[in-house]
Amino acid sequence: MRTAQRTKKAPTGPSGRAARKPYVSLRDKAYETIKHKIITCAYPPGDCINETLVADAIGVGRTPVHQALDRLRLEGMVEVMPRKGIIVKPIILSAVMQMVEVRIANECLCARLAAERASDDDIRALHLIAKRARAAIGKRDINTMMSLDREFHTTLAQAAKNDELADILRRLHEQSLRFWFISFKNDHHESFQDQHEAVIDAIERRDPEAAAKAMRQHIEAFRASVVRNS
Repeated sequence: MRTAQRTKKAPTGPSGRAARKPYVSLRDKAYETIKHKIITCAYPPGDCINETLVADAIGVGRTPVHQALDRLRLEGMVEVMPRKGIIVKPIILSAVMQMVEVRIANECLCARLAAERASDDDIRALHLIAKRARAAIGKRDINTMMSLDREFHTTLAQAAKNDELADILRRLHEQSLRFWFISFKNDHHESFQDQHEAVIDAIERRDPEAAAKAMRQHIEAFRASVVRNS
């Protein structure tokens, strides 16, 4: 006697139709790939970027690569140099210090607002990120740690319930990721994670001043790490 075999159904969305993977344009693919290589110093500061070689490596045409590089130029990650072409923007310590000053002002405000406005779901999300980050630290998984650091700051910005501030912080953090990667390769990851968890603890206790103080200590530690590794 034969038994009926069950076939695996494709995942479905709310409408009952098969769920589709999010569409990613060739321009976005080129942008994310090149940005990741810049952040992780696969394309080091001062490196010259050849559009044709990059297009071949990524598997897209030159037009999406050109569009991606133009976006990265506007974000301050690459620059056009006469007779050299497009190069990865060098790390200038004075510029990093200026960016840190702006981060202190805005991220401390963000932490303060999050302590006042975060929902229970926001706090649970922050705790989950912290738990995943601890696991990534144990495995010395730098790429996952970097992704979770980005997720922590994005979730914190959402918890502050201020869209204008979240947009400012998104741009600041994108610019900081390259310096994050350099410092995290050489410094103690646990201490940075301790600082994140101190921010979360203050937010959960609904203590705006403690949250702002913990965030300031975190960014000051980031500044000290950049100076040590520059």
